[in-house]
Amino acid sequence: MDWGSGKTLTRPLIGANQAYQSFALNRSDGRRLTVTGAKLGTTTIVTSRGKATVPAWLFTLESYDTPLKRIAGTPSKLPRPPIGQARQDSAGGLRNVARLAGTAADGRSITVRATHGSCDDGPVVKALETDETVVLYASIAGARSGPCAAEMIEQSVKVELRKPLGDRLLLNALTGRPVPYGDPNGTSPSWS
Repeated sequence: MDWGSGKTLTRPLIGANQAYQSFALNRSDGRRLTVTGAKLGTTTIVTSRGKATVPAWLFTLESYDTPLKRIAGTPSKLPRPPIGQARQDSAGGLRNVARLAGTAADGRSITVRATHGSCDDGPVVKALETDETVVLYASIAGARSGPCAAEMIEQSVKVELRKPLGDRLLLNALTGRPVPYGDPNGTSPSWS
């Protein structure tokens, strides 16, 4: 990974066959794609540290001008979080920060997806900043008592930071783990 600022991270590469297998086993009823070639190239991804150029397998597809890109670097082991997971009985109204949705170009703000219910005024997300980490803690505003539908709503929340995010690690105060980027069930590019 290369963030363009002189900071890089080297990770082992996966082979073209392994990258191909990561998408070739999809058994959907949709149109089938025919792969006609593969070559190692690069692609740009957005991480919690900003945009990064990473190695990628570029698969040529029959009848398509643009290749299908699969990241070729293996994820690194998740770092040991400097904070622990909140105990259920001591969470004190903390809510989950579902994922990072984006980082401003200047790094002075981030957008996260946070959850709330249908009987409140929405999520509130604040940050506790250190030189190494930004710990995000979410709560809800304006909770009302009484009958309420049991639904969970995910909403984007912009969080202003005192200084640019840079290479500081984003942590979820509720879980004590890094905040994932993109797909909530996927591996965060910021962990690679």
